[in-house]
Amino acid sequence: MRISALGRRALRGRVAAASFGGMNQGLASPLAAILILSLAACSQPAPPADNAPAVAGEPLATRAVMIGTEGPSLPACSSISRVKGGGTDVYWAPGETRAVKAKLAGGARVSLCEAADNDAWFGIVFAAPGTDPDMCGVGKSVQNVREYQGPCRWGWIKGGTVQLGG
Repeated sequence: MRISALGRRALRGRVAAASFGGMNQGLASPLAAILILSLAACSQPAPPADNAPAVAGEPLATRAVMIGTEGPSLPACSSISRVKGGGTDVYWAPGETRAVKAKLAGGARVSLCEAADNDAWFGIVFAAPGTDPDMCGVGKSVQNVREYQGPCRWGWIKGGTVQLGG
């Protein structure tokens, strides 16, 4: 028995529709379960903002340190200072104390580039241990305010943890 070309197309269409219909019913249950689980996860209340201790790990927020905030006639970072005795932690953003980015020892040299929250936080640039701090490039002026992009490290420290101009 021979089936014409038109008949073969119709037969293929019916077979495909039957296969898709069976597949569609087979996927309905898992898709419904995924939808229910994702909605349940969204309905959980957010934890309070102050429930996390200061520990190493992923930061909740980051904010790059800006250089050139004092204008094009002054150095990119306004002050070379020293960390006070006891050292300090360096964070990813002002007010972000959930994740420590680096630790600086007392006496470490840092360049203060930006202040935030009424001097409660300072954006700093600092050289890695054993690296020449002059390579950071923040002693020269820049034409426009911009994010610091290296080659040295950057971060945020709490106000009061450095001796200004030290």
